[in-house]
Amino acid sequence: MSTLLNSLGIDRLSVEERIQLIEEIWESLDADAGAEPPVLTDRQKQELERRIAFLDANPGQTVPWEDVEARLLARLNR
Repeated sequence: MSTLLNSLGIDRLSVEERIQLIEEIWESLDADAGAEPPVLTDRQKQELERRIAFLDANPGQTVPWEDVEARLLARLNR
């Protein structure tokens, strides 16, 4: 396990607490919204374009985040 996980005590948090921490860290990135976006490699750009094209062609293939989150939490709480 990562030393950062251990030193910050993240490994002692419950699943729900770790998910909350992830959400808070993600939201904190909005504070840096004025910063330059990361530079993508050509391969990353191609992959994003491929995924966008797939979703455009198959709009019924998406799953709402709430459904994904509920399924993950259910699996973790078994």
